[in-house]
Amino acid sequence: MKTLKSATVVTRALLFGAVVTVGVAVVGSIVGFLVAGLPGLVSALIGAGLTALFMGFTALSILIAGLVTKRKPSSMVYFSIVLGMWLLKFGVFIAILVLVRGQPWMNSYVFFFSVIVAVIGSLIADAVALKGARIPYVGDVELPVAAEPSPAPGNPER
Repeated sequence: MKTLKSATVVTRALLFGAVVTVGVAVVGSIVGFLVAGLPGLVSALIGAGLTALFMGFTALSILIAGLVTKRKPSSMVYFSIVLGMWLLKFGVFIAILVLVRGQPWMNSYVFFFSVIVAVIGSLIADAVALKGARIPYVGDVELPVAAEPSPAPGNPER
């Protein structure tokens, strides 16, 4: 089985995103605890955790779409799988917001800012991972083989 080129980019994006998420969780927990006590700490951890979960969903959708479409990202099925996962993430996020809204152990401001910082950080991580990738613009193209140079007149060795 061939390794997908997008798999290496997705792996790098997940690695960079995990670093960002851990950073947001640590800094957000400290700031959240200082600002709002235990509810602030919990809110920051939940916000960073949700971002990590949704990054994983995105990576999973790209890998599944690549496998299903046999590495044809221009396929309509590829976009349907990725869009379907995006809609699922959106629905799950709204459901989680409804569930945690108004809970006494939750600080909505700390949660909001931790999610925003983690999302922006993960977008930057995705951009850095993609920028450093070496994925060709076209695939499965054979370049012409260079012909042996003909000897120059009067120089038999060349």
